[in-house]
Amino acid sequence: MSLRRAIFLAENGIVAPGDASGDRNGRGLRLRPGAGPGLRLLRDAGFVFHLIGNRPCVARGECDEDELRTVAQRFEELLEDEGVALTGCSFCPHDPHGVRRDYVVECLCRLPRPGLLQRAASEHGLDVAHSWLIGDSLDEIEAGVRTGCRTVLLDDGREREWRLSELRLPHHVAEGLGEAALLVLEDEHVLDWRRRAGAGRLGVGHA
Repeated sequence: MSLRRAIFLAENGIVAPGDASGDRNGRGLRLRPGAGPGLRLLRDAGFVFHLIGNRPCVARGECDEDELRTVAQRFEELLEDEGVALTGCSFCPHDPHGVRRDYVVECLCRLPRPGLLQRAASEHGLDVAHSWLIGDSLDEIEAGVRTGCRTVLLDDGREREWRLSELRLPHHVAEGLGEAALLVLEDEHVLDWRRRAGAGRLGVGHA
């Protein structure tokens, strides 16, 4: 099976600010204004999409994993309305400061750790080296960098701490998903041109 290029979408990066973290059943979720056109550009360029996010409400006893499945279904419906399909949704239910014993663990999937992305890549045949993460926090950016993706930070004011390190430096910063899509496609075009140029110098690909 050939691996597919993916866009890992952090849930807070695609919904209207404030919707994702406070919505436990999905009914109140709305996409960011202008999200659809940008995502369709990436879809038409051959990318598939996978949604990721931390959902510590499970560990805190505020919701259960059945409700996470309802949230995932709502995200799938929102994106289907824009002509975009998801390979799936991956949520981390853990919190080391929670109250439900089974979920109070130091896991590998809680962002900024890379476990969610690595598991999604393994289960869905995603090529992390040729994939991107788009999110609006440096924890999400770090998870992408740790996985081997390129990254775009949506600078919408959510990130207030700005604890920077090599792992938390995005490849690009954008104001919205439309601009993020254009930055991804511009980079992909440059990389593809470099690959073709390198093949030409090696005498590959000539009739």
